[in-house]
Amino acid sequence: MASALAAKMGFNSLLRKQARNFRVRICTMESEEEFNCEVKWKGKDLFDLVCRSLGLWETWFFGLQYTIKDTVAWLKMEKKILDQEVPNEEPITFFFLVKFYPENIEEELVQEITQRLFFLQVKKKILEEEIHCPPEASVLLASYAVHAKYGDYDPNVHEPGFLAEEELLPKRVINLYQMTAEMWEERITVCYAEHRGRTRDEAEMEYLKIAQDLDMYGINYFLIRNKKGTGLLLGVDALGLHIYEPENKLTPKCSFPWNEIRNISYSDKEFTIKPVGKKSNTFKFISSRLRVNKLILQLCIGNHDLFMRRRQVDSLEIQQLKAQAKKERARKQAEWQRLQREKKLRKEAERARAEMERKLIQLQEEAHMASEALLRSEQTADLLAEKAQIAEEEAKLLAQKAAEVETEMQRIKVTAMRGQEERRLMEQKMLEAEMRALKESEESERRTKEAEQLKQDLQEARESERRARNKLLEITSKAINASPVLPSDSFPPDLSYSRENLSFDFKDTDMKRLSMEIEKEKVEYMEKSKHLQEQLNELKTEIESLKLKERETPLDIIHNQNTEQGTSKQSNFKKLTLQSTKTKVAFFEEL
Repeated sequence: MASALAAKMGFNSLLRKQARNFRVRICTMESEEEFNCEVKWKGKDLFDLVCRSLGLWETWFFGLQYTIKDTVAWLKMEKKILDQEVPNEEPITFFFLVKFYPENIEEELVQEITQRLFFLQVKKKILEEEIHCPPEASVLLASYAVHAKYGDYDPNVHEPGFLAEEELLPKRVINLYQMTAEMWEERITVCYAEHRGRTRDEAEMEYLKIAQDLDMYGINYFLIRNKKGTGLLLGVDALGLHIYEPENKLTPKCSFPWNEIRNISYSDKEFTIKPVGKKSNTFKFISSRLRVNKLILQLCIGNHDLFMRRRQVDSLEIQQLKAQAKKERARKQAEWQRLQREKKLRKEAERARAEMERKLIQLQEEAHMASEALLRSEQTADLLAEKAQIAEEEAKLLAQKAAEVETEMQRIKVTAMRGQEERRLMEQKMLEAEMRALKESEESERRTKEAEQLKQDLQEARESERRARNKLLEITSKAINASPVLPSDSFPPDLSYSRENLSFDFKDTDMKRLSMEIEKEKVEYMEKSKHLQEQLNELKTEIESLKLKERETPLDIIHNQNTEQGTSKQSNFKKLTLQSTKTKVAFFEEL
């Protein structure tokens, strides 16, 4: 059955070779795209097509990866695609990934797209725990990843919970502490707020600068055995070859820098490395498969070539490309600064507009209140006028009654003269009438005074009405004069603008000035490293009390031991390179 399946696969491969074209699917860290390829195409033809579509010229860091029989492989550039052991499928899937890592990220990566692809791939490896990352560094890296995605921190926009759906920390780190998602977000946000003013490219570069100091960064691991049959790990990276114990991928037992290696070869499963020097012992190990040896040789040759090229003067083409990239970065930096200024001006204009609108609303409210006061004054004046009219009519009526009483008194006096008795009675009636007349007269005077008082109140009400009307006119005129028409210079300038061409003159400089610049850069780097270490120590102190010791992985324990001993990736490499090649080979064979 297996032979029948192999025959079928061979037949399908033959049919594909006989066809004129075939399709491939290229998956990058951000997208995927399909291409039509000719049967005669070599790996380099497809690779160059992909690089052109991405606008990438730093091609030496990348390759096209595929999986065959549970083993990772890279497409060979000088061999036809269909003559290689590529998957027998349509379309054929390749992954465009970083194959070789630089020694110094900041100095070697030039293009923005190169930096972006490195950032995405390293971030993915850290989250998937292919690269061991301590908790405090994970938090700091997460803050830079957030800044690269969201830009500057704004508390009005980035409210609590805005990172709830983001994958920012390795699951190992999350499980290691008694901390909720909200607590992790708070720690990340505190660091994120400190990165204000950085562009996306700067945030991604800071992420990579921290990541390149992680012990497992940029290393490809392979299971091997020495002559004794002891199981070990071979690590291949930009600096050389490293030998690890299987349970400890952080601290190599011995290292062979590329400048100490003269020749690399393999025969079947046996791999041979010849160090520099005729008397040096040959270094041999055995891998699990022949295909693994091919992959190791590919990575060794590529890393060795880049190692030697870094120590030579850049070609004219590379120098021109770097100068062009530097000019482009300067242009983007100037553009970013201009946008920041416009953003600031727009915010100031919006604040001014809001202030003018607030004042307008305040004036409108004052005008409304004055209008209501005027209306109330008019109503009060009308009411007082009505009361004054009623009081005047009542006074007239009382005066009429007083006249009638006086007439009655005269008539009674005449009648009283008719008789003494009648006179006495009349006197009594006259006395009563006088009392009534006195009361009526007093009532009349009171009503008259009340009418006068009402007339005076009416006069005052009309005066208040006049003042209220004048106040309304004054407020209305103010509101008209304070209408929210902002001056043209308070708004940000129009987004259309003329860009001045940025030009740079590159001249030869003497070695003395170059040395001074290098020393200055070293001092700045040391200061930054010190600040970074202080920041990491501060983060570690904050969360240390919440750690669950029983959940630490073996790599966590090894990392803590290395930290306590002051052992870092760089210091350990320097220490191992000081050993003689003979000592290292002997040590390897004795493991």
